[in-house]
Amino acid sequence: MSEPISNNFIHNFIDKDLEEGVYKEVYTRFPPEPNGYLHIGHAKAICVNFTTALKYKGKCNLRYDDTNPVKEDVEYVDAIEEDIKWLGFSWDKLLWASSYFETMYDAAVALIKKGKAFVDELTAEQIKEYRGTLKEPGKESPYRNRSVEENLALFEDMRDGKFADGEKVLRAKINMASPNINMRDPVIYRILHAHHHNTGDKWCIYPMYDFAHPIEDAIEGITHSLCSLEYEDHRPLYNWVLDEVGFWENPPRQIEFARLNLTGTVMSKRLLKGLVDDGVVEGWDDPRMPTIAGLRRRGYTPEAIRDFCDRIGVAKSNSTVESSLLEHCVREDLQSKVESRNVVEDPIKVVITNYPEDKTEMVEIENNKNMPEMGVREIPFSNELYVDGADFMEVPAKKYFRLFPGNEVRFKGAYFIKCEEVIKNEDGCIKELHCTYDPATRSGLDFTERKVKGTIHFVDAKTAVQIKIREYDQLLIEDENGNLLPNEASKVEKIAYAEPALANAKAGERFQFFRHGYYIADSKLTTDDEKVFNKIVGLKSSYKPSK
Repeated sequence: MSEPISNNFIHNFIDKDLEEGVYKEVYTRFPPEPNGYLHIGHAKAICVNFTTALKYKGKCNLRYDDTNPVKEDVEYVDAIEEDIKWLGFSWDKLLWASSYFETMYDAAVALIKKGKAFVDELTAEQIKEYRGTLKEPGKESPYRNRSVEENLALFEDMRDGKFADGEKVLRAKINMASPNINMRDPVIYRILHAHHHNTGDKWCIYPMYDFAHPIEDAIEGITHSLCSLEYEDHRPLYNWVLDEVGFWENPPRQIEFARLNLTGTVMSKRLLKGLVDDGVVEGWDDPRMPTIAGLRRRGYTPEAIRDFCDRIGVAKSNSTVESSLLEHCVREDLQSKVESRNVVEDPIKVVITNYPEDKTEMVEIENNKNMPEMGVREIPFSNELYVDGADFMEVPAKKYFRLFPGNEVRFKGAYFIKCEEVIKNEDGCIKELHCTYDPATRSGLDFTERKVKGTIHFVDAKTAVQIKIREYDQLLIEDENGNLLPNEASKVEKIAYAEPALANAKAGERFQFFRHGYYIADSKLTTDDEKVFNKIVGLKSSYKPSK
């Protein structure tokens, strides 16, 4: 990536650390849990971690937080790596938290020996009950004051598989009266007899995230652990673990930033997985999904997503960003990159009665009106054409300058065309429009005798290619009780007619459909014989920047 990196409050902290010699370099990490596909919220975290490393000529690791063996899946691992690469970033090292299990175990033993951890036999419900509330202190476990020797023996028995799941846990011994509930003797190890994708059946005890996370950072030499804001209250525990274990002379520093909340979008992997499992969507890469895979299939570009993440900035307080800003970034990125094509929806046939039936000529149209350097193309024009259903009104509204009986318009790149007669079927529906053309008005001939107020596009009926268009709306909507429900109108499929060039469109190619919006040939459904296009964004932006 070549874009300049904006400054933010995280960089101010880092600048101070470097100036004071706390750290000599900057080393960050992106630590996803491989239990689902990444979404647009993760894109922000990816950008923050990788661009911070780039700004300081440092490094950023990709580390899988695979401390929960039940949830991991190789499919998710592959998807995560594809997403990061697609966004334009490269990691320094690819690492697994599970590679550090032995060190984490040693750290837990060190805490026990210092009298800072104990084996507890309270049930999960009892631990929750003993924890207290925000207003009331917690209550100490009756097992809290076991001897170091007994705790060491029990913890070893836990590792050896002598207890059932949930029968015992290892808890840090901190302060049950702490105003921070996270510091009230948190569980740092639990028993879980489950096969692990990396370590097999070697372990039946697994570290909790709040214990594993700081140790992972420290082992890798991470200098700045950049986390979302919900971990701010966990920072004292992060620091406590590193200080009390004491294995590392210069431990990392945790800095929190606001996570991304986007209007009309769900950012919960659990909810998104439910939509996949229940068949509400086609998969994790359904173009309606806010996953990076879904946005990629929808046609969003990595440049637009990085631009979006840069524009929203890095803040210390949570807020919700308008989805229209993301669409605006996509639109801005595409407008100078993609070529235009003529496509008509709800087609109305136009018969030019004074044009030779056996003649077809080629007319010239620019590929991108904003980028002359992208050149021109030729499309066929004959006596039978299709125009967009929205470009004709039998009884025109006020200030309607497109086609209607008696009105003359320019067919883009071709001639002035005048509607002479509306031909209808027996049921009263429009069959076709009979029109005439003026040969003297061909585009490029500098005709000046009269002007028209409207210009519309067309496709040649004899060579038109039938394509399928899929348009998308918000995936979930709220009912009257505030519950999220699938939006049955979130996907609409249409048949349209296109100029012949789209017969050669390849999966993943993007185009502007003239006066309709930006589209991409679907990566899964587009074949040599069938062309399926996803609408990326419309042409008009609803985003209004704050003043």
